Order: sequence, then C-alpha cells, then structure tokens
Amino acid sequence: MITAIHKALAAQRDAREENEEGFTLIELLVVVLIIGILAAIAIPVFLGQQNSAKDAAAKSDLGNAKIAIVSYATDHNGSYFSTGTTNLVASDLSTYGYAASTGTSSFTVFATAAGAFCVSEDSAVGAGHFYKITDSGSMSAALAAGCTTSAG
Repeated sequence: MITAIHKALAAQRDAREENEEGFTLIELLVVVLIIGILAAIAIPVFLGQQNSAKDAAAKSDLGNAKIAIVSYATDHNGSYFSTGTTNLVASDLSTYGYAASTGTSSFTVFATAAGAFCVSEDSAVGAGHFYKITDSGSMSAALAAGCTTSAG
C-alpha cells in the first residue's frame, strides 16, 4: 500500500513538472533589456519637449510684456522708464497684466529715450535660450544674454 501511495505521489509530481509554466530567467532579462532600451529612447525625447514648452512660454511672456509696456507708456506720457530706475522691471508691469511663466528667468527691459524698447528673457534657467522682442514686434533667438541698448 505504501508503494502504491509513493507511485501515486511520484506520478502527480511528474505531471506538475511537465505542466509547470512561467518565465525563465533569460526571458525576464530580455524583457528588462527591452524596457531599458525603450526608456533610453523616450526620456531624451520627453526632456526635449519640456525645453520646447519653456521656449514657447518665454515667447508668450515677451508678447504679453510688450502689450504691458505699451500700456505702461500710455499711462506715463510715453515714457518707458520707471520712477527712480533706468528701465522697467517685471513688477512695474504686473498692474498692466504681465505675469511671468513659471520656469522662465532673466526678464529684462531695455528702453531708450527715443521711445524704443527691447525685452529679453531666458526660457529656462541655465539653458542659454534667450529671446527678445522689440517695439517693432520682431522676435528672434538672441545670441547674447540680452538685448542691445538700441531697439531693433
């Protein structure tokens, strides 16, 4: 009788081993490798999209700043100069509807006594993407950290 029980248990064990399902270690390593390759491709693309969004925010800020500067000058007899300073700053323009986007920096307004202005902004801290807009409305990527003192 004990021999019959051993034979039955051995048959069950053999049946389980034949039907055993699952992944081998090599299969799991291949899947992890594929996921790693896909992540190596996707992460730089995602970071590039973030920089593009910051560039677009900086350009939008410049357009909004231009409208606020013109409104400021209208209320101050055509002057682009803030009281006690040589140029406007972002806080001077907040009452005229200007609010900087999060993540942008180095907002600077250069104005001339002749009634021209140039606004520059860095799209991302340390990224080196500087943009400018002038009183004529032209917008371009500037090579330097800001506008020149003459608009144009």
